[in-house]
Amino acid sequence: MSPQSDTIAAIATPPGRGAVAIVRVSGPRAPAIAAQVFRGRSVLRDRTASFGAIVGPDGATIDEGLALLFVAPRSYTGEHVLELHVHGAPVVARETLLATLAAGARLAEPGEFTRRAFYAGKLDLTQAEAVADLVAAEHRSAARGAAARVSGGLARDVESLEAALARILEELSAALDFPDEVEAPPAAALLREIERVDAALAELTSDFERGRLVREGLSVAIVGPPNAGKSSLLNALLGNDRALVSAFAGTTRDTIEETLGLGNGAVARIVDTAGLRAAAEELESAGIARTERAMAEAAVLLVVIDGSQRLSAQDREMLRRTRERERVVYFNKSDLGRAGFDEREEAEHGALLGSTRDPAAVAAVRAALAARANADAVDLARPHLGTARQANAVLEARRSLAFARETLANGAPVDLAAGDLAAARAALGELTGRAASEALLDAIFARFCIGK
Repeated sequence: MSPQSDTIAAIATPPGRGAVAIVRVSGPRAPAIAAQVFRGRSVLRDRTASFGAIVGPDGATIDEGLALLFVAPRSYTGEHVLELHVHGAPVVARETLLATLAAGARLAEPGEFTRRAFYAGKLDLTQAEAVADLVAAEHRSAARGAAARVSGGLARDVESLEAALARILEELSAALDFPDEVEAPPAAALLREIERVDAALAELTSDFERGRLVREGLSVAIVGPPNAGKSSLLNALLGNDRALVSAFAGTTRDTIEETLGLGNGAVARIVDTAGLRAAAEELESAGIARTERAMAEAAVLLVVIDGSQRLSAQDREMLRRTRERERVVYFNKSDLGRAGFDEREEAEHGALLGSTRDPAAVAAVRAALAARANADAVDLARPHLGTARQANAVLEARRSLAFARETLANGAPVDLAAGDLAAARAALGELTGRAASEALLDAIFARFCIGK
């Protein structure tokens, strides 16, 4: 389908009640639709808000609001765009949308506005993906990273590397086509240039792993024997009673997941789990099975032990089995004693001691988790890979470059490296969208919300 063959419309604001709702229209019929559904006191002018009435197919007024017309190509999509700002009642937004559909638009598909912006050259594919991440951002660091990628710096860096590979391929092609007039480039010079490109891609790869931690959050599982105070610690960290707390062991039967701000721009996806012990009945056994899964999937374990009593066999087993994992060990209930903390072994020498009733102790746990996230080590303002798809494209490019380097290092004719260099260039072209297939675009834009 041609991106400019028809006109689309959708509600661009979130579902539910609000002060304002926006219905967005994009395509060649947007000005004509505006003339049908909007009755203003003056003719709509480009990029100027006008007050008036929004009317339905029968001419009845739906609401009074604002209309803004963006004349192509000076719009988000590069097409004519109409925005109707109405009161935020769901029925008003819905009736306004139906009026635009009756006037000749069709309902937009998920991400279709941004897809049209991509087709129009307003955005490259990395910027389009960043738009989706910005809309979905749940914390400050995620928003900062997405906003940096919307600026287009990543595509510029990648296109620069792609251009370097193109120059090499042009030299090789000229030497092959005109061997008498054009001398093949020296293998040593080619190796240096390939290694420069690969080093830049390697840096992008390393930034992706660190940036992903900041964007998606540090996955943390609170684990430990029953009645150690795991749920009390979760509540203290969150500042509210999210988990049910009881003096009886085994109260937590299922996992509870929450998002916790760590104070350094990063967040933790923190899971409170059932206490690990030989279960007494079927329901508790199911909870313990989920605890085991949460432990396996977490990046960091927050191990909670009752530090007021001497260490039990369960305590020692929990400490022993987590020693090979990234963890924070917290001996709880210091207000009742510290016998267990004093019995800790050398492997737990750096463990924390405190009480969930002590704000300083809770802050120490939060700080320990923040150190594991290490958000400050990532400069989200500079270009970086934002999705697994982008990281995989870089991986494919680096794999092809490795084959090309091997060919040159073995003394083979330099033209034999051309195929691998072309494959590396194609992988980078897919990253920015220059060589993206329609199937890939379908998969990417399907995760967008309707109206964006």
